[in-house]
Amino acid sequence: MTNPRWKPSVTVAAIVERDGRYLLVEELTPEGLKLNNPAGHLDPGESPEQAAARECLEETACPFVPQSLLGVYLARFERPAQDDQPAEDITYLRFAYAGTVGEPEPGRALDAPIVRTLWLTPAEVRSSVARHRSPLVLRCIEDHLAGVRHALGAVWADASLQQPRRLG
Repeated sequence: MTNPRWKPSVTVAAIVERDGRYLLVEELTPEGLKLNNPAGHLDPGESPEQAAARECLEETACPFVPQSLLGVYLARFERPAQDDQPAEDITYLRFAYAGTVGEPEPGRALDAPIVRTLWLTPAEVRSSVARHRSPLVLRCIEDHLAGVRHALGAVWADASLQQPRRLG
């Protein structure tokens, strides 16, 4: 018997500003080339903060140091059935972290769907909304510009992520 409980897809994002520009990635999606914050899925055994650092490194080759929780966001995405792929209806629960990046690691390849990294001004991000992978791209940047910040400790990860508790 399947569990009828609804489960959103948990994702993370790194929001990085340097000299008035924001770090974005251009990635190949079924809908074409789209812009996104460095972002991806939470993997088993990691905290959202760890996932944001991992995803940013994988997508930009730059080590990311989270400094604050920007926010927790929900967005829904529908993709109609096409070719041999079934329709999708996914709600994303995104943990976005503000922080800094170091220089790209020499020789590190970007994840396969990532075409390149870009540093865009807020005006450039706003003018490219039609190319955003999700409405959360701009929302996270607008919140960052507005000074929204929460303590990293607002999301607490228990040690049971690495060493699960046995019940019973």
